[in-house]
Amino acid sequence: MKRTIVFRSVGVMALLVAAAALASDKTKSEQAFDHLASLQGEWQGIADGVNTTLIYTLTANGSTLMEQCRPEKGHEMITMFTIDGDHLIATHYCSAKNQPQMETPAISDVRKSLEFSLVRVTGLKSPDDFHNTGLTVIQEDNDHLTQEWSYQHKGKTGKNIFRFTRVRQAAS
Repeated sequence: MKRTIVFRSVGVMALLVAAAALASDKTKSEQAFDHLASLQGEWQGIADGVNTTLIYTLTANGSTLMEQCRPEKGHEMITMFTIDGDHLIATHYCSAKNQPQMETPAISDVRKSLEFSLVRVTGLKSPDDFHNTGLTVIQEDNDHLTQEWSYQHKGKTGKNIFRFTRVRQAAS
């Protein structure tokens, strides 16, 4: 009887050690994605003077974080975040009817901010059309988020900064 209890205890400990080892075996990009996925839930802020809701949902068997941007006035936009090797990818489905695809540099450490730069953009009718060229996502803490979107339009560049506050955590 005592021997059975000892063997079970040792087995449980071995499982816990193995689970911890697997968790620590995540790549830097997987760790960065997990940190980004902590945004799941609902956020409120003002974007270009318009009350805006962001909803983050983990989808595709946990491989994609979907951001729904829902301005009170205007059109909804979607941004999909995924892992690609040692990078994170963001594809933005813009109300300007184009799709900038951006990526981070190789992830070497997990920080509170991620910088995405334009790789290519689909759906442009002309290079002068408005399109986003970059995104920085800054997670100040669990309840405060800043997005810095850079863009190009008619040969000129600019940046928009949006701040959001969490209003609802995602249901577990």
